[in-house]
Amino acid sequence: METTTHSGATTLPPRITQTLIDRLTAMVIAGTAGEQREAYEMIEVYTGAVVGELPQSSPEDVAAAAATARAAQREWAARPVSERLAVFERAHELILAELETIADLIQIGCGKIRRMAIEESCDPPMVISHYLKTAERTLKPIRRGGAMPIITTSTEQHRPKGVVAVIAPWNFPFAIAMSDSIPALIAGNGVVLKPDNKTALCTLFGVELLQRAGLPQGLVQVVCGSGPDVGPTLIENSDYVMFTGSTATGRTIGELAGRNLIGCSLELGGKNPMIVLDDADLDEVIPSTVFAVYGNSGQACMHIERIYVHERLHDEFLRRFVAAAEALGAKAGAAYDYEPEFGSLVSVDHMERVAAHVEDARGKGATVLTGGKARPDLGPAFYEPTVLTGVTSDMAHATMETFGPVVTVYRYTDEEDAIRQANATTYGLNASVWSRNLARANRIADRLEAGNININDGFVASYSAKATPSGGVKQSGVGTRHGAAGLLKYTDTVNIGVQKKQVLAARAAMPYAKQLKSTRVTLRWMRRLRIR
Repeated sequence: METTTHSGATTLPPRITQTLIDRLTAMVIAGTAGEQREAYEMIEVYTGAVVGELPQSSPEDVAAAAATARAAQREWAARPVSERLAVFERAHELILAELETIADLIQIGCGKIRRMAIEESCDPPMVISHYLKTAERTLKPIRRGGAMPIITTSTEQHRPKGVVAVIAPWNFPFAIAMSDSIPALIAGNGVVLKPDNKTALCTLFGVELLQRAGLPQGLVQVVCGSGPDVGPTLIENSDYVMFTGSTATGRTIGELAGRNLIGCSLELGGKNPMIVLDDADLDEVIPSTVFAVYGNSGQACMHIERIYVHERLHDEFLRRFVAAAEALGAKAGAAYDYEPEFGSLVSVDHMERVAAHVEDARGKGATVLTGGKARPDLGPAFYEPTVLTGVTSDMAHATMETFGPVVTVYRYTDEEDAIRQANATTYGLNASVWSRNLARANRIADRLEAGNININDGFVASYSAKATPSGGVKQSGVGTRHGAAGLLKYTDTVNIGVQKKQVLAARAAMPYAKQLKSTRVTLRWMRRLRIR
């Protein structure tokens, strides 16, 4: 087993050489304009050892990157959609050929288990596969009827916006950075991509693979830095913003985008509920719930943090779920192979934030049934799978997104009350319902306030459906990714109207009474003919 030891020194996987790290970090647009910034020390999460220095971009660097992407975008947008798609057909194969290297780079920055890193690497090929089959049809101009049948027509066009800013998070740094950039590029845009400093290596490798596939030089630019340093300039020099991250930061980005009169798509936080009905099959519920709660060590926007279990199943559910959480924790480890089944949190700072939520709950009377402790013997940022009960509204974990391996289980007796409690949050990203009766589960799903609702699954069923838009409601976001909407959001819709014979303007020469009579007749015929 390729393991690391918590000693300050690290043995990286053999595929990851210092030459590769230096080549990737050299792709960042930094030091070319404005004041030179101090480099960011990237660490391997398992040990805390420094693995390289990441250049930091100045505002002037960001502006220069956007200008370069804009210049390259003009030629790219002029290409037929089929020619643009050919690049991504090649990229699809290159990503699949490099899954192991991508997984290595993801693990270095995130500390997630190998299986999760591989699954993350597979998300962009899934997105590419969908758009290879649908993008030409989605982006194709649509000719529609005009106001006057036959004499006038209207054509709907979808033109690229220009330069899209993609601000990617640290929890799925390869999947989200690539899967949000790919449709923007397919639509004919240039991209300025800002990964999180902690997890930039895998994102940079993804950009390199796109370039190997034939993406024009300069079309994708990568800038790095803290949000306050580079964010405002990035938004000021872009035509659209795609952001994934916290609700607080999303508000700031939305305000900046609005000030610049550009659109934005924001996938933000969640405090996601699961309802287990009295007829649910616990043999299916338990293993799926373990993944829905503890997958990626709980660092997923759509993961479950609140579970409402009917009183008939509550005690048995709790007994089995706690045992499953403890079994998972026993398989925690730091390794670049498939033996560990539970990994690290992304950083010591984040681990301390998760621990603070648990200690706040414990101090105010909640019960920690299992977990609730850091594991410094495994690595600096490991934290045990944790199950709480007795969480009340005055506790941080009750209402705030903990974003870690912590869940609260609640007992309910009345189905209406379970629905009310599930909806009693400012968030609305994901929800889950479990029942043997699909019709019953669907009726409850219809009443849940979330952008993604999964029946007999935690979150994979909805998120993996790349043909269907995915997004949040309430304070969990604005806009969607995936599906036709996830491509068209990166375009401006243009209406080209054609009048074959001068009839519309000519009507102004009619006496008003005759014009009014003619208008009524025309509107009645339009309704009967169902003009589109």
